[in-house]
Amino acid sequence: MSRNKIAILASIISAVVAALVAWLVSADSVEQAGVPAVVWCILAAFGVNWLVFIHSLINKTEKYFDLTGSLTYISVTILALILGPNNEATSFIMAGLIFVWAGRLGSFLFKRIHGDGGVDSRFNRIRSDPMRLFETWTLQALWVSLTALAAWTAITSVDEAPFGVLTIVGLVVWIVGFAIEVRADGEKTTFKKDPVNKGRFISTGIWAWSRHPNYFGEITLWVGMALIALPAFDGREFVALISPLFVILLLTKISGLPALERRGVKRWGDEPAYQEYLKNVPVLIPRPPR
Repeated sequence: MSRNKIAILASIISAVVAALVAWLVSADSVEQAGVPAVVWCILAAFGVNWLVFIHSLINKTEKYFDLTGSLTYISVTILALILGPNNEATSFIMAGLIFVWAGRLGSFLFKRIHGDGGVDSRFNRIRSDPMRLFETWTLQALWVSLTALAAWTAITSVDEAPFGVLTIVGLVVWIVGFAIEVRADGEKTTFKKDPVNKGRFISTGIWAWSRHPNYFGEITLWVGMALIALPAFDGREFVALISPLFVILLLTKISGLPALERRGVKRWGDEPAYQEYLKNVPVLIPRPPR
């Protein structure tokens, strides 16, 4: 099968998966114009990315890819608040957490790509390929939809999520995860800016506790979000708990750890210091240095 046919198939599967999940979690979602609000949210997520795909295709640029991902989180969460029936504090807490996380991550990634001359190496082979470019934007829409699903489902559900113990626990878990992610990104950015470290791997600070602390923080904060959303779920809405599971699967099995681990071994695998780093530092869950 040609790569373009694979791209078409992947795009179709992504849309079908999103539609199926939207239907499953929409049983208790408030309706607007006869359509469940959570379905509107997922449609909007795909719509935003497909619109920016047109700009990307015409200009053969991926400059706004990561920024669009963040703006999708923010804009669709605002839509969920507008369409949702609840004025519960938990709805605004979840929305606020998404705003903070998406705003921070989007600006961080945008600055990083801009610092590299505005070129994202991930797009080197697909920048001029319409179908593969469309596949990439469609996959981003699916990523946003599945990751934010728990929050959007709770915000648009007719069942309220009262402020309680799970809200507090989830908020604490989210804050811990966010703090770890921010610190990890900050330490790595500072490390890379130092010319002395050019071509080297980071093994200091929180990176001495985990080889991928930023991913651990990412997983942790979405688990916290799911805990906050949980009291609003009933029946099929529990399918929305796929959100943190999807993040775990994505980062540990698909596009995160496997690729980075292979890249690390390829670059530094022959170095005794890196071999020692692999031996003593856990791949994901932080542990104090030995």
